Amino acid sequence: METSEAFLGLRCAESDEEYEATTTGESDAGAHLDPAYDLDAVEWGDGGLADAPTDTMWRYADLLPFSNPLTADEGATPLVETPALADELGVGALRIKDEGRNPTGTVLDRGLSPAVTAAREADAELVALATPGNAGQSAASYAGMADLRSYSFVPSRAPFPNKAMVNVHGGEMRVVGGRYPDAEEALHEQLQSDWHTLQEFDNPYRHDGIKTVAFEVAESLDWTVPDAVVVPAGTGEVVAGVAKGFRELREAGVTDDVPPVYAAQPSGCAPIVTAHERGAEEVEPWSSPDTIVGELEIPNPKGGAAALAALAETGGDALAADDDEILESAVAAAQNAGLEVGAAGGAAVAAAWRLAEDGVVGADDEVVVVNTESGTKTADILRSHLMGKGV
Repeated sequence: METSEAFLGLRCAESDEEYEATTTGESDAGAHLDPAYDLDAVEWGDGGLADAPTDTMWRYADLLPFSNPLTADEGATPLVETPALADELGVGALRIKDEGRNPTGTVLDRGLSPAVTAAREADAELVALATPGNAGQSAASYAGMADLRSYSFVPSRAPFPNKAMVNVHGGEMRVVGGRYPDAEEALHEQLQSDWHTLQEFDNPYRHDGIKTVAFEVAESLDWTVPDAVVVPAGTGEVVAGVAKGFRELREAGVTDDVPPVYAAQPSGCAPIVTAHERGAEEVEPWSSPDTIVGELEIPNPKGGAAALAALAETGGDALAADDDEILESAVAAAQNAGLEVGAAGGAAVAAAWRLAEDGVVGADDEVVVVNTESGTKTADILRSHLMGKGV
């Protein structure tokens, strides 16, 4: 593999044992693998930027694994100030990191870019994953750029735009009746060919790419960190990735601290919230998932333990909100800040409201909310919410 100079390889999150860069799946200890870097070898220079001729997430190439990545110019998304929402919450500043501006409209582009690059470097012919929607669309896009066959197994309730764009990008797809766990099961039962996995945490580069969200937030704030970062939590990869990014910045001496990271889930499927409230280190599967926010309806998240560790490490918390609160929050962001926030992003906005109501954040605090998907992904759900209110 053509890797960056600072990339040391993969390490077990549990034992710190080292693994080859092409390894996928769990470690011998049953934990996920994590890309490791020699932070002392990175020269950040003036302003803490890697010396890269790009204004994408690969401007931080020195702290990413591959020197010749597949890229569609993902990253460099805006951190949008929302004074009207800040006033409503009673906080000093509320900024939304709008990941809906990525190439396929999702934060997952940041992870699928290096994940599919790793598959290409491993001479894969077929890549595959199960997904509630966004990751399948993103995977098909990057696989097409690499001239790889891709297969996405999606539940029938996945949004139509996701399913349509998987095929538009040249990917193959199996629509499975039921919910996300049914799609996971079908992947392993029905796909007969050998494939290189793009599944979150089975492919260790997905959450690593997402850490660049933290890099960009800190850069936008002149290399300081906010008082709270609120992130939607489904698989756990966004929570773990964002926390990893802030941790690496602190360890590299670029920032002085790590902000508390808050995970937001719908109350109809909140395994990470429940485990965090119990003080557990592992997540128990959610027995009866029931939320309109399909992207976050992950009853047994692969990154559950990683997300819980991230919350503990940063001093954050996990919060659940009802579907109506989530959809209303997404609508409020659209109408007050002009941002097309998806249903998943609405969960983070709703959690920020809860933090303000509970007095966790206040008039002197800067809050960053991560909108993980474009509102066009779930436009029908948001419109139906308004129709239910007689609008």
